[in-house]
Amino acid sequence: MAPGPGGFGPLFAADGWSDLTEDRLLRKRVVQDGQGGPRPQPGQEVSVKVLGALEDGGLVERDPRLTFVPGHGDVVQALELGVPTMQPGEVSFFLAAFPYGYGHPGREPDVPPEAPLLFEVTLLEVRNDPDPQPLPPAARLRLGAQRRERGNFHFARGDFAAALRSYRLALRALDGPAAAPPGPQEEEELREQRVKCLNNCAAAELKLQRVDEALAACEAALSISPDNGRALLRRGQLLAQQGRDAEATLVLRRALELDPASKGHRDCRGSRRSPARRSRASARR
Repeated sequence: MAPGPGGFGPLFAADGWSDLTEDRLLRKRVVQDGQGGPRPQPGQEVSVKVLGALEDGGLVERDPRLTFVPGHGDVVQALELGVPTMQPGEVSFFLAAFPYGYGHPGREPDVPPEAPLLFEVTLLEVRNDPDPQPLPPAARLRLGAQRRERGNFHFARGDFAAALRSYRLALRALDGPAAAPPGPQEEEELREQRVKCLNNCAAAELKLQRVDEALAACEAALSISPDNGRALLRRGQLLAQQGRDAEATLVLRRALELDPASKGHRDCRGSRRSPARRSRASARR
């Protein structure tokens, strides 16, 4: 099916919209003029208030302060392309057919496949981005989760370089300067999120055929959580790929002790092959 605006068809056809793309599938309408300041330039960071709705009126995006750098692949294309056309203080609608939203697959569980979206965006701030700004722990967690989820979106669509970029941005948020010290629960959540991002970095590096970088990401995850089964299993497989069978065997045995039911370890028990050789075979599948 060709891209189209779906139930937003009458809005797409209405007057008062400007086209942001040649295919006319991303359109803009200014609701409130800005304050006359400069529009965002490449490399600058923006903060926006955003609401996103489906054609039935259901809200699928609600963020009072979404912060990103246009061009980093951190948000949907409607925002990547639309926000740089705004001035600080401006409020605009962006009407996006699915190629500029969540694409053919949509986003489970709330955005159906090929869903057009209507965004209301307020540009709150534009600033240079030399260093991460101090954020309270809750904001660091929220920003880290947002960027990691965006990385997962890219990964699922096979854009592994963009996924890796988003995962690194997530780590930057999680590791950034703190406006206040985290409490015990927040510290644990930050630790868990870092490990998830590092494991995801390893997966993306592998897809990009960068074995050394993938191994370094696994080891960074294990430095935070030495008994993380996912990182142990992948590290063992990577060591085996490098011919470091003795090290791989020790790592895979430890992973097996922690999770005997893991699919990745079943061949380690009662097999005539060493775990390292089996891991090389599984890595090729």
